[in-house]
Amino acid sequence: MQQELKSEITKQVILSKAFNLFYKHGFKTTSIDKIMKETTFSKGAFYHHYKSKKELGLEIISLKVQKRVVNGMILPLKEPGDAYQLIENVFIKRLKEFSFYDKENGCPMNNLINEIGNDEIAYQNALKNIVELWKKALVQLLERGKYEHSIKKNISSEAVAIYLISAFEGIRGIRKLYDNDSVLDDFVSGLSFYLKQLKV
Repeated sequence: MQQELKSEITKQVILSKAFNLFYKHGFKTTSIDKIMKETTFSKGAFYHHYKSKKELGLEIISLKVQKRVVNGMILPLKEPGDAYQLIENVFIKRLKEFSFYDKENGCPMNNLINEIGNDEIAYQNALKNIVELWKKALVQLLERGKYEHSIKKNISSEAVAIYLISAFEGIRGIRKLYDNDSVLDDFVSGLSFYLKQLKV
Protein backbone atom coordinates (compact mmCIF):
# COMPACT_ATOMS: atom_id res chain seq x y z
CA MET A 1 0.00 0.00 0.00
CA GLN A 2 2.83 2.38 0.92
CA GLN A 3 4.61 1.57 -2.35
CA GLU A 4 1.43 2.17 -4.37
CA LEU A 5 0.97 5.57 -2.73
CA LYS A 6 4.61 6.50 -3.40
CA SER A 7 4.22 5.43 -7.04
CA GLU A 8 1.04 7.50 -7.45
CA ILE A 9 2.72 10.56 -5.90
CA THR A 10 5.66 10.14 -8.30
CA LYS A 11 3.26 9.95 -11.25
CA GLN A 12 1.39 13.08 -10.15
CA VAL A 13 4.67 15.01 -9.78
CA ILE A 14 5.73 13.96 -13.29
CA LEU A 15 2.33 15.04 -14.68
CA SER A 16 2.43 18.38 -12.91
CA LYS A 17 6.01 19.25 -13.89
CA ALA A 18 5.45 18.10 -17.49
CA PHE A 19 2.28 20.19 -17.81
CA ASN A 20 4.10 23.31 -16.53
CA LEU A 21 7.00 22.77 -18.95
CA PHE A 22 4.73 22.05 -21.92
CA TYR A 23 2.74 25.19 -21.10
CA LYS A 24 5.74 27.48 -20.76
CA HIS A 25 8.16 26.02 -23.33
CA GLY A 26 6.04 23.90 -25.66
CA PHE A 27 5.52 20.18 -26.09
CA LYS A 28 8.08 19.53 -28.81
CA THR A 29 10.99 21.35 -27.15
CA THR A 30 10.41 19.73 -23.75
CA SER A 31 12.34 16.48 -23.51
CA ILE A 32 11.86 13.64 -21.05
CA ASP A 33 15.26 14.59 -19.60
CA LYS A 34 14.05 18.15 -18.91
CA ILE A 35 10.91 16.86 -17.23
CA MET A 36 12.76 14.42 -15.02
CA LYS A 37 15.34 17.05 -14.10
CA GLU A 38 12.46 19.17 -12.74
CA THR A 39 11.10 16.25 -10.73
CA THR A 40 14.50 15.10 -9.33
CA PHE A 41 13.39 11.50 -10.02
CA SER A 42 15.38 9.11 -12.19
CA LYS A 43 14.56 8.54 -15.84
CA GLY A 44 13.58 5.02 -14.81
CA ALA A 45 10.71 6.51 -12.82
CA PHE A 46 9.37 8.01 -16.05
CA TYR A 47 9.44 4.72 -17.92
CA HIS A 48 7.85 2.96 -14.98
CA HIS A 49 4.73 5.06 -15.63
CA TYR A 50 4.92 5.91 -19.34
CA LYS A 51 6.11 4.18 -22.48
CA SER A 52 6.86 7.46 -24.26
CA LYS A 53 6.45 11.23 -24.24
CA LYS A 54 3.46 10.75 -26.56
CA GLU A 55 1.69 8.68 -23.91
CA LEU A 56 2.49 11.32 -21.29
CA GLY A 57 1.19 14.04 -23.64
CA LEU A 58 -2.14 12.27 -24.03
CA GLU A 59 -2.49 11.95 -20.27
CA ILE A 60 -1.63 15.64 -19.83
CA ILE A 61 -4.41 16.51 -22.29
CA SER A 62 -7.01 14.29 -20.63
CA LEU A 63 -6.11 14.94 -16.99
CA LYS A 64 -4.68 18.45 -16.87
CA VAL A 65 -5.82 20.41 -19.93
CA GLN A 66 -9.35 19.01 -20.02
CA LYS A 67 -9.76 19.60 -16.28
CA ARG A 68 -8.82 23.26 -16.72
CA VAL A 69 -11.33 23.77 -19.52
CA VAL A 70 -14.08 21.84 -17.73
CA ASN A 71 -13.61 23.73 -14.45
CA GLY A 72 -13.13 27.16 -15.99
CA MET A 73 -15.30 27.16 -19.10
CA ILE A 74 -17.78 24.29 -19.03
CA LEU A 75 -19.08 23.80 -15.48
CA PRO A 76 -19.87 27.54 -15.09
CA LEU A 77 -22.15 27.23 -18.15
CA LYS A 78 -24.18 24.58 -16.33
CA GLU A 79 -24.95 26.73 -13.30
CA PRO A 80 -28.49 28.00 -12.72
CA GLY A 81 -29.35 31.52 -13.77
CA ASP A 82 -29.88 33.68 -16.82
CA ALA A 83 -28.29 32.05 -19.88
CA TYR A 84 -27.09 35.33 -21.37
CA GLN A 85 -25.49 36.37 -18.08
CA LEU A 86 -23.72 33.03 -17.74
CA ILE A 87 -22.23 33.33 -21.23
CA GLU A 88 -21.11 36.88 -20.53
CA ASN A 89 -19.51 35.80 -17.23
CA VAL A 90 -17.64 32.89 -18.78
CA PHE A 91 -16.39 34.62 -21.91
CA ILE A 92 -15.74 38.15 -20.63
CA LYS A 93 -15.33 38.05 -16.87
CA ARG A 94 -13.04 34.99 -16.97
CA LEU A 95 -10.91 36.57 -19.68
CA LYS A 96 -10.30 39.61 -17.49
CA GLU A 97 -9.45 37.47 -14.46
CA PHE A 98 -6.58 35.50 -16.01
CA SER A 99 -3.26 36.00 -14.24
CA PHE A 100 -0.40 37.78 -15.98
CA TYR A 101 1.31 34.38 -16.38
CA ASP A 102 -1.75 32.95 -18.13
CA LYS A 103 -2.02 35.99 -20.39
CA GLU A 104 1.68 35.79 -21.21
CA ASN A 105 1.59 32.07 -22.03
CA GLY A 106 -1.85 31.76 -23.61
CA CYS A 107 -4.27 28.86 -23.34
CA PRO A 108 -2.68 25.42 -22.77
CA MET A 109 -5.26 23.74 -25.00
CA ASN A 110 -4.86 26.27 -27.80
CA ASN A 111 -1.07 26.03 -27.55
CA LEU A 112 -1.25 22.26 -27.97
CA ILE A 113 -3.77 22.52 -30.83
CA ASN A 114 -1.40 24.82 -32.71
CA GLU A 115 1.72 22.82 -31.88
CA ILE A 116 0.69 19.16 -32.16
CA GLY A 117 -2.94 19.14 -33.26
CA ASN A 118 -2.06 18.04 -36.77
CA ASP A 119 0.78 15.65 -35.87
CA GLU A 120 -1.06 12.63 -34.53
CA ILE A 121 -4.66 11.42 -34.79
CA ALA A 122 -4.53 10.55 -31.07
CA TYR A 123 -3.68 14.16 -30.17
CA GLN A 124 -6.33 15.47 -32.56
CA ASN A 125 -9.01 13.28 -31.01
CA ALA A 126 -8.03 14.12 -27.42
CA LEU A 127 -8.03 17.87 -28.09
CA LYS A 128 -11.15 17.75 -30.26
CA ASN A 129 -12.93 15.91 -27.45
CA ILE A 130 -12.40 18.93 -25.16
CA VAL A 131 -13.68 21.34 -27.80
CA GLU A 132 -16.75 19.15 -28.37
CA LEU A 133 -17.51 19.01 -24.63
CA TRP A 134 -17.28 22.80 -24.49
CA LYS A 135 -19.40 23.23 -27.61
CA LYS A 136 -22.06 20.84 -26.28
CA ALA A 137 -22.33 22.74 -22.99
CA LEU A 138 -22.67 26.04 -24.86
CA VAL A 139 -25.31 24.71 -27.25
CA GLN A 140 -27.32 23.36 -24.32
CA LEU A 141 -27.15 26.72 -22.55
CA LEU A 142 -28.08 28.66 -25.68
CA GLU A 143 -31.05 26.36 -26.26
CA ARG A 144 -32.11 26.87 -22.64
CA GLY A 145 -31.76 30.63 -23.17
CA LYS A 146 -34.08 30.43 -26.18
CA TYR A 147 -36.64 28.48 -24.16
CA GLU A 148 -36.42 30.99 -21.29
CA HIS A 149 -36.57 33.98 -23.70
CA SER A 150 -33.15 35.47 -22.83
CA ILE A 151 -31.56 34.40 -26.14
CA LYS A 152 -33.04 35.10 -29.59
CA LYS A 153 -34.72 32.06 -31.11
CA ASN A 154 -33.52 32.67 -34.67
CA ILE A 155 -29.81 32.14 -34.00
CA SER A 156 -27.93 28.91 -34.73
CA SER A 157 -26.73 27.64 -31.34
CA GLU A 158 -24.04 25.48 -32.98
CA ALA A 159 -22.69 28.42 -35.00
CA VAL A 160 -22.65 30.76 -32.00
CA ALA A 161 -20.98 28.12 -29.82
CA ILE A 162 -18.11 27.45 -32.23
CA TYR A 163 -17.72 31.18 -32.92
CA LEU A 164 -17.40 32.00 -29.20
CA ILE A 165 -14.91 29.18 -28.60
CA SER A 166 -12.83 30.18 -31.63
CA ALA A 167 -12.85 33.87 -30.72
CA PHE A 168 -11.92 33.17 -27.10
CA GLU A 169 -9.08 30.82 -28.04
CA GLY A 170 -7.90 33.20 -30.73
CA ILE A 171 -7.52 36.18 -28.40
CA ARG A 172 -5.73 33.99 -25.85
CA GLY A 173 -3.12 33.34 -28.54
CA ILE A 174 -2.93 36.91 -29.83
CA ARG A 175 -2.56 38.33 -26.29
CA LYS A 176 0.81 36.50 -26.02
CA LEU A 177 2.23 38.95 -28.56
CA TYR A 178 1.55 42.02 -26.40
CA ASP A 179 2.97 43.27 -23.11
CA ASN A 180 -0.30 44.86 -21.94
CA ASP A 181 -4.05 44.29 -22.08
CA SER A 182 -4.98 46.87 -24.73
CA VAL A 183 -5.70 44.20 -27.37
CA LEU A 184 -7.69 42.27 -24.77
CA ASP A 185 -9.75 45.36 -23.95
CA ASP A 186 -10.53 45.87 -27.63
CA PHE A 187 -11.56 42.24 -27.94
CA VAL A 188 -13.86 42.50 -24.92
CA SER A 189 -15.52 45.58 -26.47
CA GLY A 190 -16.10 43.70 -29.73
CA LEU A 191 -17.30 40.57 -27.98
CA SER A 192 -19.69 42.56 -25.78
CA PHE A 193 -21.19 44.10 -28.92
CA TYR A 194 -21.56 40.64 -30.51
CA LEU A 195 -23.18 39.14 -27.42
CA LYS A 196 -25.75 41.93 -27.29
CA GLN A 197 -26.96 40.77 -30.73
CA LEU A 198 -27.90 37.43 -29.15
CA LYS A 199 -29.93 38.93 -26.35
CA VAL A 200 -33.71 39.22 -26.47
